[in-house]
Amino acid sequence: MYKIQSNASGTRSISISDEHLQTIDNYQLFRDLIDSNGIVDETVLDKLKLNVRSLLESTPTADEKSISADKALMDLCLDVIYHQNMKAFGLQQLILLYINWKEKTAQSEQEGLSQETDSEA
Repeated sequence: MYKIQSNASGTRSISISDEHLQTIDNYQLFRDLIDSNGIVDETVLDKLKLNVRSLLESTPTADEKSISADKALMDLCLDVIYHQNMKAFGLQQLILLYINWKEKTAQSEQEGLSQETDSEA
């Protein structure tokens, strides 16, 4: 479990789980989200909210796999994206957390692959 600061003064925070980060990764929610200027502001947060809403409305719930995926996306919405304390500053912190999490995940997977290769030789 991680905590991100959701305002500049540090009086508010939001708890983020590995499942939340995995959902962000599965749906690639941050892909093409930020404009070329690199600034995360309220319009970027609104764009993310609209993208997630569109995903939820367009996802068919015919099988068990898609129902669990919908649940993960709904949990992300309720716990993080539509959290009452989520502002542009919080989204910036979430993006930074996601980048660090992604790097650590890739590094641990790479280490796991190299250990498997060593044990097979």
